[in-house]
Amino acid sequence: MSLRSRKSGFDRLFDIVNYTFMAIVVLAVIYPLYLVIISSFSDPDSVNTGSVWLFPKGMTFEGYHRIFMEKDIWNGYKNTLIYTTLGTLLSVLLTLPGAYALSRSDLAGRNIFMLLIVFTMFFGGGLVPTYLLIKNLGMTNTMWSQIVPGAMSAYNIIITRTFFQTSIPKELQESAEMDGSSITRFFLRIVLPLSTPIIAVMVLFNAVAHWNSYFPGLIYLRDEHLYPLQLVLREILIVNEAPAESTLGATDDGSSLRVADIMKYGTIIVSSLPVLVLYPFLQRYFVKGIMIGSIKG
Repeated sequence: MSLRSRKSGFDRLFDIVNYTFMAIVVLAVIYPLYLVIISSFSDPDSVNTGSVWLFPKGMTFEGYHRIFMEKDIWNGYKNTLIYTTLGTLLSVLLTLPGAYALSRSDLAGRNIFMLLIVFTMFFGGGLVPTYLLIKNLGMTNTMWSQIVPGAMSAYNIIITRTFFQTSIPKELQESAEMDGSSITRFFLRIVLPLSTPIIAVMVLFNAVAHWNSYFPGLIYLRDEHLYPLQLVLREILIVNEAPAESTLGATDDGSSLRVADIMKYGTIIVSSLPVLVLYPFLQRYFVKGIMIGSIKG
């Protein structure tokens, strides 16, 4: 007798309810993204009246045309790629050895170090002291203000440390030590090749965080040539939402506001597309790394 035939009426009812609920959740997650995509190609009047809900209406690329006409958009892409690449590289290079050191039971005072790291998750100096620190270090209005302050994350250290504790057998360390291997060599030759899932997770976490970051640029940058993409898109939206005014103070016929409406959706797609393209390739490592790094055996 198959498992399907052995299911009771209650079990079948539970499956129906469970699948229905999950379908609703998936639809609730996917539909807003789909709506943003079709709205970015639709006529602004149709979007504003609520006519666009399943298929685009009045196909137009005017919003994207206006976005990519902005010369600063390409400079913003370049800056964000630089900040994301260097920031992710620096974060991974600092997080992996730091987390591995904290995962070793022979590290003296590791509980104290972990207490200090966890403390930073609940208490911080605040915006003004942080700004003064960055200013005194000479990093304001430089690319380093977008890379260095967020290089280390207490959450990432905890996840990575837990992964090392659960995935790297202590017997493997002892065997390497008996063979005369140093800690550094063991880390580089054995630990890192076995840590592909958590490395992928750290790359994904940091890359997404740097790509979506705009607040540090808003606080620390004054030179528009250093603005990241998110800040450039913010400036474009602010400029296009303001109605064009004549010398007499009269506004235009509202066409600029219509274009601004579809530009809102276009900027979401422009800023999110690289992350959406990257995620499927790292998704399996992301799930595996989170599960292993979140449970301490």
